[in-house]
Amino acid sequence: MKAALLEAPGPIGSRPLKVTEVPEPPVQPGHVLLRVLACGVCRTDLHIVEGELKPKLENIIPGHQIVGQIIEGGTDALSNGMRVGVSWMGGTDGTCWFCRHNLENLCDSPTFTGYMVNGGYAQYATARSDFVFPLPDSLDDLHAAPLLCAGIIGFRSLRVAEVQRGDRVGLFGFGASAHIAISVLDSWNCKAYVSTRGSSHRQLAASLGAEWVGGEKDRPPVELDRAITFAPSGDVVVGALSSLRKGGIVAINAIHLDRMPGFDYDTLLWGERQIRSVANMTRADAQDFLSLASQIGLRPQATTFPLDQANEALVAVRNDSVNGAAVIVP
Repeated sequence: MKAALLEAPGPIGSRPLKVTEVPEPPVQPGHVLLRVLACGVCRTDLHIVEGELKPKLENIIPGHQIVGQIIEGGTDALSNGMRVGVSWMGGTDGTCWFCRHNLENLCDSPTFTGYMVNGGYAQYATARSDFVFPLPDSLDDLHAAPLLCAGIIGFRSLRVAEVQRGDRVGLFGFGASAHIAISVLDSWNCKAYVSTRGSSHRQLAASLGAEWVGGEKDRPPVELDRAITFAPSGDVVVGALSSLRKGGIVAINAIHLDRMPGFDYDTLLWGERQIRSVANMTRADAQDFLSLASQIGLRPQATTFPLDQANEALVAVRNDSVNGAAVIVP
């Protein structure tokens, strides 16, 4: 099969992904073989390809927002021919304290798709049967792919921030995840306040119904009940904190964060404001979110790239040159 293979991390400008022929993956017990229909491109893929996340394997096929059709290994519940989704959380040990306390996103021995096992930048991929999600017919391949990480993790971020119906919620950064989250907020009658760089991102936020839109250094005109940060920047976290009311919560939606600048406790954190990190997702998050996405007719904006242009897709994510999500279609 054809795949985009990472043999050694490097700057994305050096085109570190090599599109080449590799053996089709064998199907292990408890797994399914998928024909990849689409695979969303995530900023985490960029961290993996450029080496900001320490490599786990000598060679890896990235990609963890996989829409695929089961072609081998199907069961009564997951029949061959069924269309399913695969996300970042590719498996857990099921036995650690966190798994036993309904916190599988914090599992001590997780498996991450496209990082610890091969992912979806390929024509075929395998996945654990108990970590794939049947997709509603109402979600087509292209628009389902970004939901499988950007969408699910954005949804979990809203949960971690304890967003309530009618809240004023800040979205700091407006890429693939935030532009999906704003539709969820709208369905909950929340008002969204967006701070983001790039005029195209600001225009997209306004078109999707944001109550207010400003630049990355601008602050919303009201105090926020909750805030989500989507950029891997400590400056953005401080900006979100400075916009919170007392008792508010900032949820950091980033697997990697640059240096956290010094901040003044008295003005930023005092008053029982909270900073929380968002770590991975649970299968319940995925099931609840995909059900909601189908109910509200969620259709994220997406730009497609062929597999041969996997490096270009990552460059587009790096440069914020696509509105919404980038999706590889083998």
